[in-house]
Amino acid sequence: MAKHEDKRPVAERIAANIRYLIMSGEWEPGKKLPTTSELMEEHDTSNVTVQRALTILKNEKLLEGRSGKGVYVRDRAPQTITPAAYMAPSEDGQPYRWVTEANRRNQRGSNKILQVAEIRTPKRVAKALGIEEGGTAVLRVRLGLLDDEPAELTYSYYPADLALGTRLADRRKIPGGSPTLLASMGYPTRGQIEEVAARVATTEEYELLEIPGDVPVIEVFRIVYSDDERPIEVTVMVKPGHLYKMGYHLPVS
Repeated sequence: MAKHEDKRPVAERIAANIRYLIMSGEWEPGKKLPTTSELMEEHDTSNVTVQRALTILKNEKLLEGRSGKGVYVRDRAPQTITPAAYMAPSEDGQPYRWVTEANRRNQRGSNKILQVAEIRTPKRVAKALGIEEGGTAVLRVRLGLLDDEPAELTYSYYPADLALGTRLADRRKIPGGSPTLLASMGYPTRGQIEEVAARVATTEEYELLEIPGDVPVIEVFRIVYSDDERPIEVTVMVKPGHLYKMGYHLPVS
């Protein structure tokens, strides 16, 4: 069997190796990178190629140049964030968990409602919700921001018979978030199933999440169940793969 070779341009390979060192924490925030000459020697390549690699990572906001001093890993490490749709319902009178969790990390969390509409349900969502092909669901599209930087794009679908006539179908934000509202409607979360994938961003995701270059996104396809295993929500969460990681705390029962 022939060896599978990395045929990407050399600059992209160098960028990938440095990106791994940053994302894994091997190169910590504020670390000064080796000199251009050292990187040229390490990777057996030219100055032009090294500069191309560094430009890729600067565009991804993983590196920053400091005039007269060199190139450094950016001051803020890639963050591990609990996906908003995974968080527990907010307590009475408290903001959406996305906001309170950001505050706990000394960040400013906010979100924008981009769309709320009754739409024809996509095939995999219809299957997850138990809706016949061609049926409708209520879609809520939200962009989550951390310190005004796009961090998560969510597409949440609800069965039309459950959502129409409720705050779920309203363009306004939901106090405490949808888990809180669903629980108050008699549909508490009892379980969930998630599928995680890495892929290239769609045009909409690319623009809304401000994805640089060919950086992949992380997608979580999540089904939420209430009593009697009724599916009450399907959410597709998309995060930029170069700045954020997803973290889960799963208690052992």
